[in-house]
Amino acid sequence: MHQRRLASVIRFLSSEGLKPIEIRRRRNVQYGDACLALQQVYEWTSKFMNGICSVTDPPRAGARVAALSEKEFFSRGIHALPNRWNTCMKGNGDYIEK
Repeated sequence: MHQRRLASVIRFLSSEGLKPIEIRRRRNVQYGDACLALQQVYEWTSKFMNGICSVTDPPRAGARVAALSEKEFFSRGIHALPNRWNTCMKGNGDYIEK
């Protein structure tokens, strides 16, 4: 189950006054055991009751690292091949400079 959707369900049920153990029981009946652990339900319920509406981590200081999707990763690799081919051919078939 998507994390946002699950968070919405937990936020709603906690606003109705349900305790985390009951939220987990109801969630398991509806969605099965493959969802969040009870500890995570307790943590999210606590956040929601303290006015925090998001379960994602806040932005952190420091350099931002952009993750590439699988498609972007392979696309960049494919586009690099012509340059690698030219380098290899200029070196008489040897890609590594000696």
